[in-house]
Amino acid sequence: MVLFTLYFFVLGSIVGSFLNVLIDRLPKKNHTLLGRSHCVNCKKILSPLELVPLFSYLFLRGKCHKCKADIPFRIFFVEFSTGMFFSVIYLHFLLAGYSLQTFIYLLIIVSSSIAIFFTDLEYGIIPDEILFATGVTITAYTLLFAQNELSLKLLSAFAAFSLFFLLFLFTKGRGMGFGDVKLSFIIGFFLSFPRIVAGLYLAFLTGAVVSIILVIWKKKSFKKGTIPFGPFLIASMLVAYFFGNQILISFFQFFS
Repeated sequence: MVLFTLYFFVLGSIVGSFLNVLIDRLPKKNHTLLGRSHCVNCKKILSPLELVPLFSYLFLRGKCHKCKADIPFRIFFVEFSTGMFFSVIYLHFLLAGYSLQTFIYLLIIVSSSIAIFFTDLEYGIIPDEILFATGVTITAYTLLFAQNELSLKLLSAFAAFSLFFLLFLFTKGRGMGFGDVKLSFIIGFFLSFPRIVAGLYLAFLTGAVVSIILVIWKKKSFKKGTIPFGPFLIASMLVAYFFGNQILISFFQFFS
């Protein structure tokens, strides 16, 4: 088990390296995913040794080998966190008795979630390409392996979308971007009822708490002075998927 856990950590870090490419390139106009990786500062093409997940960042001590410009810590963090997520999902797969298709499905969902989280956090953008690919993945999995859940998933997706669209109209786009509206549909489709309730509750709660703290500390330095809501939605979605039922039970017990 230890060997396979390590294997999925390494696999996850490799996937995380690719996610960094998506995070850096998708938000930019006329982007391409085919070009070779290079230093953003001096444009030096990275050698194979400089592309090894995790170790290259540590070996280079977070700086470009040629110009000594800082390499964003996010590069290392995404690779490490993706590796950890893959390992945890593998262990959860063993303990919870997931089917192989569900295991692979969750790896894909987590990967796209990490890409959305950091793209929105860093650039204030949720790429349509990732949303579309995630939606296709959820649709394919549901049609192939969970057809009995399709109706409830669609109802949950449209309910979440409607709520966020109304909020978008009410705030005239100042409270959240339309990317969040589209993301809410994907999250509703993925979580379904009742987990979507726990997911949205956590997202609004954590978003409000963090926003208040940042405003008090005057740390609000995001694009256009706003705080991206996508990361809160993504983090809450993952928590709700694994612990949503327990959260709802605790919530109702607290208020009953």
